[in-house]
Amino acid sequence: MEVLNRLKNWDAYPKINEDFYSRTLSGGVITIVSSIFMVVLFFTELRIYLHTTTNNALFVDTSRGETLQINLNITFPHLACTVLSLDAMDISGEQQLDVVHNIFKRRLDPTGVPIDTATKDVIGGEVIEKPKDKHGREFLPNETYCGSCYGAEESSDQCCNTCDAVREAYRKRGWAFAQPELVDQCNREGFLTRVKTQAGEGCNVYGFLEVNKVAGNFHIAPGRSFQQAHMHVHDLVIFENQQFNISHTINSLSFGAHFPGVVNPLDGEVKIQAKGSGMYQYFIKVVPTIYRDIRGAVISTNQFSVTEHFRPVEVASSRSLPGVFFFYDLSPIKVKFTEERSSFLHFLTNVCAIVGGVFTVSGIIDAFIYHGHKAIKKRKMQLGKLN
Repeated sequence: MEVLNRLKNWDAYPKINEDFYSRTLSGGVITIVSSIFMVVLFFTELRIYLHTTTNNALFVDTSRGETLQINLNITFPHLACTVLSLDAMDISGEQQLDVVHNIFKRRLDPTGVPIDTATKDVIGGEVIEKPKDKHGREFLPNETYCGSCYGAEESSDQCCNTCDAVREAYRKRGWAFAQPELVDQCNREGFLTRVKTQAGEGCNVYGFLEVNKVAGNFHIAPGRSFQQAHMHVHDLVIFENQQFNISHTINSLSFGAHFPGVVNPLDGEVKIQAKGSGMYQYFIKVVPTIYRDIRGAVISTNQFSVTEHFRPVEVASSRSLPGVFFFYDLSPIKVKFTEERSSFLHFLTNVCAIVGGVFTVSGIIDAFIYHGHKAIKKRKMQLGKLN
């Protein structure tokens, strides 16, 4: 009993008999307001605890031998799909000319409404299932058709069975494909007919490119490209004296997979060219990025910043080409974003601080009001003014 009595002396919360309690109107109002305030702060703290925060860190990018995926969706309202060609090249010397793999096009009427479904060829003709010779005779199943390459053959047994094959043979030779109307394959496939039919149409080019993770560029421009004297040249002979309106809308452009909070600065970019032809150049700085979510899943992707430049050009110029050019370079610094959530102990500590702090402050306010009211009442009694 002596030990228990000594323990009672440590009681920091002495109990007061209920008969001595004095309840006031101001105390009731303060209690309601402080309770509401505590509930609001509690749910605010709970929301912060349930939501994640993103921390970032910078470090040197030491990755090697990786590839870079470029996702694009660009609309040209005044250029037909038969006119456009997509090329990609980098400082390592690798070139992808007239890219059609994972690149699609959709024809658009002058109002921007799609005309037909998307196809994978960006320029050129369709492959003919049953080709005909120059006299219009269909080849039988047991016969082998071998079309002429019109002097561009690399060997005597090379065949060019389509207009595209002839154009490719000319490209490898570095020759301009100047007179498609004299090529039997192009006549049978109606290449010039399609060029004339699609005049005035627009084109939506979309898909993705796989390139080396080094500095490089890709561009969408009129005419099919080829190499001549170590120079990148586009064949514009069949479009002689034609002015190309390079107005375009970049619906989306990204380097890698999407991640929460990413901002692609060129999304929705609209460029209107009033007259003539021009070269639109976008200089892009790509920043490698790693995003780790709260579940531990990792997304390896990229962010980028961009500056742009426009230069009017003449179609006949040998040093410039109308089109949209994207020049990209890789940053040596990689950014890492990590989603994190506050610990439960931190949440519990904050809740206790909210309850204790609001209770203490409301008690101080209540005591101030109570004692102030008593002091005023006593002063009035002394002055005889209390009714």
